Amino acid sequence: MRRAEFDRLVDGEFGDSFGTWIASTHVLEAYGDTTEKLIEQGVDLRDVWCALCDDFEVPPQRRLGADL
Repeated sequence: MRRAEFDRLVDGEFGDSFGTWIASTHVLEAYGDTTEKLIEQGVDLRDVWCALCDDFEVPPQRRLGADL
């Protein structure tokens, strides 16, 4: 997954402002760090996205994003 796709999924699920806030403040349960720090550390974006979805109970049918 590329960063642009990750950002599109976050914005699509949480909205632009809330998605930015989540990425910088929410500590992912599975990793013990924020999304932004994990990305900086090189953690696979798909894994970060899945952990974010798990923490916020995003239903499976929405984890691939909205149909374009």
